[in-house]
Amino acid sequence: MRTETRVGRFARIDVGRARRTGAPEVILGEGKQDGHLLAILAALQSEGRAAVVSRPTESQTLRLRTAARSGELHVSPLAGGRVWRLTGKPDVPPPAGTIGLVTAGTADVPIAEEARAVLSTAGVATVEAYDVGVAGLHRVTRAARRLEKRSPHAYLVFAGREGALPTVWAGLVRAPVVGVPTSVGYGRGGKGEAALGAMLQSCAPIAVMNIDAAVPAALFALQLLAGAARNGSSRPPG
Repeated sequence: MRTETRVGRFARIDVGRARRTGAPEVILGEGKQDGHLLAILAALQSEGRAAVVSRPTESQTLRLRTAARSGELHVSPLAGGRVWRLTGKPDVPPPAGTIGLVTAGTADVPIAEEARAVLSTAGVATVEAYDVGVAGLHRVTRAARRLEKRSPHAYLVFAGREGALPTVWAGLVRAPVVGVPTSVGYGRGGKGEAALGAMLQSCAPIAVMNIDAAVPAALFALQLLAGAARNGSSRPPG
């Protein structure tokens, strides 16, 4: 069975990743030459594969907009241009289950949408509650009640500044919570540093990703769903 596709002398596409892990191909734009990024996308497109382009540079974005005229490449509307999806046939059936996406503020939404693009490309359903930060606890509890009715298998909770939302959220819901600190904030402890430290010190049991690590958070959520499927569970614990 073929395990990779060579693209020139600069890329090897791991075509077996989805079969092994259930994860779609994610191409990081940062650090790549524009031509290399477009060549990798063209190779995936020629094979009908789904993929995500994460964090393209400004010049890459201009070229992606031109490539999008083919109709198979789409920018995620709420992600601030930081993530694009290449439509295609998934290599494996999507795992059953739903992932909840929660943000403390509107400024955290582009990071959450990056995670949603990865999950959507893998065929996973999501439910969202955006801008429900702890500055208004009534918003948190109302959103938690609404999302709990959908019985997500896990929540990805995005917060900058003091990073308190994942801890509060974990105290209200049944499913596992993954905290994702975002680089929202300024001054001492800004750029996600305070949020990361707060989440690592959480008194509620949460997993914590790196700052702005939306893609790893989404891939971890896929692993949680795959584990639930192996154990024969179609509902979250609780």
